[in-house]
Amino acid sequence: MEGRGLDASVDAWNFLSTSLVSLWLQRFYIYAAVALGLSIWLIIHFSTTTTPGKKEATEEGKKPNGNPTALEGAEDKLVNGSATLKAKEVYVAGVKIFYGSQTGTAKRFAKGLAEAVTPLHLPVEVISMGDYDPEDCLSEETSSRNICVFLVATYTDGQPTESAAWFCKWLEEAASDFRYGKTYLKGLSYAVFGLGNSVYVDHYNTVGRRVDRWLWMLGASRVLTRAEGDCNVAQSKHGSMEADFEAWKTKFLSRLQALCRGEKQPCSGKCKKGKCKPRGKQSKESSDHERGASESETAEAEEVFESSSEEEAGAEAAGGTDSVVDVEDLGSIVSRVRRTKRDPELQERDGGMSLTQGSIEKKEEGEKRDMITPALREALTKQGYRLIGSHSGVKLCRWTKSMLRGRGGCYKHSFYGIQSHRCMEATPSLACANKCVFCWRHHTNPVGTEWQWKMDQPEMILQEAIENHQNMIKQFKGVSGVKAARLEEAMTVKHCALSLVGEPIMYPQINQFVKLLHQHGISSFLVTNAQFPEEIRNLVPVTQLYVSVDASTKESLKRIDRPLFKDFWQRFLDSLKALAEKQQRTVYRLTLVKAWNVDELRAYADLIALGKPDFIEVKGVTYCGESSASSLTMANVPWHEEVVRFVQELADLLPGYELACEHEHSNCLLIAHQKFKIGGEWHTWIDYDRFQELVREHERSGGSQSFTAADYAARTPHWALFGSRERGFDPLEVRHQRRNKGRDVSGC
Repeated sequence: MEGRGLDASVDAWNFLSTSLVSLWLQRFYIYAAVALGLSIWLIIHFSTTTTPGKKEATEEGKKPNGNPTALEGAEDKLVNGSATLKAKEVYVAGVKIFYGSQTGTAKRFAKGLAEAVTPLHLPVEVISMGDYDPEDCLSEETSSRNICVFLVATYTDGQPTESAAWFCKWLEEAASDFRYGKTYLKGLSYAVFGLGNSVYVDHYNTVGRRVDRWLWMLGASRVLTRAEGDCNVAQSKHGSMEADFEAWKTKFLSRLQALCRGEKQPCSGKCKKGKCKPRGKQSKESSDHERGASESETAEAEEVFESSSEEEAGAEAAGGTDSVVDVEDLGSIVSRVRRTKRDPELQERDGGMSLTQGSIEKKEEGEKRDMITPALREALTKQGYRLIGSHSGVKLCRWTKSMLRGRGGCYKHSFYGIQSHRCMEATPSLACANKCVFCWRHHTNPVGTEWQWKMDQPEMILQEAIENHQNMIKQFKGVSGVKAARLEEAMTVKHCALSLVGEPIMYPQINQFVKLLHQHGISSFLVTNAQFPEEIRNLVPVTQLYVSVDASTKESLKRIDRPLFKDFWQRFLDSLKALAEKQQRTVYRLTLVKAWNVDELRAYADLIALGKPDFIEVKGVTYCGESSASSLTMANVPWHEEVVRFVQELADLLPGYELACEHEHSNCLLIAHQKFKIGGEWHTWIDYDRFQELVREHERSGGSQSFTAADYAARTPHWALFGSRERGFDPLEVRHQRRNKGRDVSGC
């Protein structure tokens, strides 16, 4: 029994031991399996979060430019024990830049913005509004995740440019058509930059404002506040249209990068203006940091740009876009709406400050800016200008180069006897009040209606102008064909043509500058665009005073000169009346543009009777090559025979005037008053030494001893007269025919 009991005990122990081992093994296997699964998960986790190549893709989820893509912006997710890829959302798919341009500025800005967006590795497309059908295509942008940028110009009468007319018309009709509704363009993200002229207060940037409003009414969302560039540099916030655009472009690129990272979202107009919340959830610390940065950025943008539309102003004043308004509150709401609309306009006109006495004093005490911005300085320098100080310049005329080689002088040599190689072309003011279609400067100079800049002293301007002119002359030493004697003569400036670019009479110290010229024995030929009548009246005697008369009717002058002044026609007429009061030599300069102003003979005759000029220069327009700033072509350039016929017909309408001189090379003719025909011979030339004596006597007498144009007239040589065999070309010179097609059109 004891043996069996012992055996039974051993069997029981063996059974128990086997069971315990089996249980332990089972648990071991379970623990091992769990550990193995955990190890696999850890390996996968660490391989997707700590590997340098993966960290950028999974944590940042975007390319180096911050734009997430389906391949690089992926997250790993464990599904049934295996990892899968899940693409992050693409916030910005690309940028489309729409432009509506009149002179080519908006187009140039569009291309510049596209170049700035390209480094962000975003698809970018530049589109003319005239080539785009908004009815068929614009709604497609609501789901494309493209940012649509609109660069639109406002023409002088408050209308869109021809290329943008249909686009704007469709937007206007759609915004007021109930069939489209307030959500028709929901999902479309946009930004607007308007190009305008604050001189036309009633129409300043109206197209940009309307496009912004119509898009908002159709449910689109802004990515940035609307900006308004001003071609009137006197009122421009940054000194020029280009500088206004550059300031806005910088902010747009910053906002675009934030949108690409998903840190910002377009503004629907229902939040506080410009302060849209970041996407997704963030920690309190990061949220506070971003909010502070956002508010700082927005405050800076709001200080510079105003973007509220009339509808938004009303909605915000009412407490939101969907608020219900009590009748009792209607009066205060209307007042707030009016104030909302009025305050930004006052701030814009006053350079961003309210019109209080203290702010006005602050503005007067503040430092004035340079007329020449860095962008303008670069553009003008590339064109061969030598810039002086903050608002002046000098450039070598092509006729100066021509006469140095003995190849003939300009028409002023034929008509008035100047020595072209001793003539300096300069200006004390690069700013102009017109944007003429035939301007060979292509509108790279600033435009304005009043002096709002720093002012350099006339002594410094003249000294540096002469030095720069002489340095340019020195460069011709040793050049083939240049006559040594003329090169030596050219180092002493004898004439100054104040017709380089801009409006020299705008310079507040123009009288002091002219007097300095005369003190240095330099004659003065001053050209004005007839927009500053008081300055003409107050101008001291000059050798010869020109007024540009580019058209004879209000409509054609507006179309050709594109003046900035709203009352440009009255200013034009008053300038001609002021010219009639001058006793020294006065000239009308007519530029004929075929198909634009050659059919206005009677109207021209009436203007000549108003200003009573001594001479009338009639010149065919010079084609300056293709330019986005002008729509002129070679078809607008009249043949010399056509100019001759026009001048002959005009002279027949002018009692007391005759056709006197011709310069075929410049396609130019001169009509002179008969008082300069003495003893049957024309005296259109100038006795420059006699003029200097007369002007010195005038200054010594304090202005009491005056003199007239006839006192310093000189006989005109036969070769310069109309009908001569030479047709205005000096026989002492050698005519040179250009072989190459390219030509330098600069010169007065």
